[in-house]
Amino acid sequence: MKMTEEKIHVETSFSSLIKKNEELCGDKVAIRYCDQFCILVLADGLGSGVKANILSTLTSTIICEMMAEGSTLQEAVDTITATLPQCQERGIAYSTFTIVQIYYDGTAYLIEFDNPAAIIMRRGQCLELPRTTRMIGGRKIRESSFQVEPNDFIVVFSDGIIHAGVGTFLNFGWDHADVEKHLTEYCRSTDPAREVTRILLACVNDLYQGKPGDDSTVATAKIVPAAEARVMVGPPEHPEDDRKVVGRLLSATGKKICCGGTTSNIVARITGKEIQIENLLSLTSDVPPMAYIEGLDLVTEGVLTLQKANEYLHECAQSPQFYEQFLLTKQEDGAILLTKMFLQDCTKIVFMVGRSDNPAHRQLAYSTISLRAKIRMIERMAENLKKLGKIVQIELY
Repeated sequence: MKMTEEKIHVETSFSSLIKKNEELCGDKVAIRYCDQFCILVLADGLGSGVKANILSTLTSTIICEMMAEGSTLQEAVDTITATLPQCQERGIAYSTFTIVQIYYDGTAYLIEFDNPAAIIMRRGQCLELPRTTRMIGGRKIRESSFQVEPNDFIVVFSDGIIHAGVGTFLNFGWDHADVEKHLTEYCRSTDPAREVTRILLACVNDLYQGKPGDDSTVATAKIVPAAEARVMVGPPEHPEDDRKVVGRLLSATGKKICCGGTTSNIVARITGKEIQIENLLSLTSDVPPMAYIEGLDLVTEGVLTLQKANEYLHECAQSPQFYEQFLLTKQEDGAILLTKMFLQDCTKIVFMVGRSDNPAHRQLAYSTISLRAKIRMIERMAENLKKLGKIVQIELY
């Protein structure tokens, strides 16, 4: 395994327009966050509809999963060639693809087969990447290796983006330079990845007059500084570990979050800082009040707040519309602030979970706030965060 020093993290977003009169998109994006790198694959299946969807799903999934597990590009492409069903009409098994592999030390690899060239934006300008060409499994593959910096954008897209406007606003559709110009004019380095995806796809939809003539997909990776948020949940099993765990919490390069009354008392005792409790409990919230400890970014109640935050994360992972609306809400309680912090301010989250059961709950073996249930809840929260593109680690103490 390639060892890396974490200098950057990766924020990703993708969205598609489905060809008019089709129910399934012929493009597919697969993303995996691994211990050392993030991999993003965009595949465009031959044709449209069900056949194209099958081709692109197989292609993106096989490449993403195999390379995430350490296989070479050669092995992944050979597997695709042997696996993809042939199109009966044309006698070929065909799906184009783009692969972006970004290590957390800043090293990035770009691999392209017949898709439009990816666009790399840095400080408002598009970079010209040198690309080499080689044949793999009878396919002409273009490759590039480069170093990324915080606030870089890597934008990949299917050829439906280039075809936008053909026969309507534009005689021959956009060319690559038009897409670059649009991105540099309307995207800012402070934009999240999802905004860059939205900006480009909205323009494409306008050019198609709301009736896409081809499946059109945009996937964006934004490079952000590495910031490891740490969340302390529950007291350690052995009290002599209290100081070690609190020290690890306070050394986080990102957000420092404490969940639970007993936990916050441990932090206050070790740091010598006073706990300040929120004065009023909102009548519109079913979440207990928050607290404040100097040096921490957020202090909340424990299980009830985490349960509610996990409900929000689950909805965000299921529905992009809910995600966008949630970020706009003006309500504030511990669960909302915790969820927003995870979504907006964190790329990697380490849960430091104490294995000491609360004495008040020891006789409630099947209580929703038993130790076993608490750990399982954190695991479910981690699953939802991973679906939302976060790197998650759970440590037990």
